[in-house]
Amino acid sequence: MASVKNPTTFSGRVIDDPKIAKFLFSDVRMSWVWLVIRIWLGYQWIDASLHKITSPAWVGDGSALKGFWMGAVAVDPATGKGPIAFGWYRDFLNTLLNAQAYTWFGKLVAYGELLIGIGLVVGAFVGIAAFFGALMNFNFLLAGTASTNGLFLFAALLIVMAWKIAGYIGADYFLLRFVGVPWKAREDAPAPAVKPVAAAGK
Repeated sequence: MASVKNPTTFSGRVIDDPKIAKFLFSDVRMSWVWLVIRIWLGYQWIDASLHKITSPAWVGDGSALKGFWMGAVAVDPATGKGPIAFGWYRDFLNTLLNAQAYTWFGKLVAYGELLIGIGLVVGAFVGIAAFFGALMNFNFLLAGTASTNGLFLFAALLIVMAWKIAGYIGADYFLLRFVGVPWKAREDAPAPAVKPVAAAGK
């Protein structure tokens, strides 16, 4: 008999999700809440991308991204510190600068933001879209830019956790069914077998 639950096993023990987690991240009744959050976040990404896509400094020679990277890797001679807190990330950006990767990376950022925003707004593979959005926010934070990135990162991570229902009111209602996840498993699960009651006296 197939179980409708999918708990995690560890050392022979069954660890199930708390009820509140199931309600927030797996109950389709919460899909209306995630609809509002993902459309708001998607709009922010689309708005940010349009400023870049219409700018030759981003989608042309990438000079805007070059300037951002140069500002991020700069170190104050007096204090020996800069916007970046981790030396390995400063080395990473310096490698990209030396390779002039900003010439194509600027396009990747601009159109990547647009695709993330569209995916969130229409509800298409929102878990994947939110993941890449969170990755981009995380890199902005590593580069020393706080701004709204912390809030966007938090919202994106919540959407990733709610990937099963965040796009339920959206394209994922059809897309995830097409690829085989996640709602049909519970809806189509067979009803538990009912044992026959033994006759009295037997």
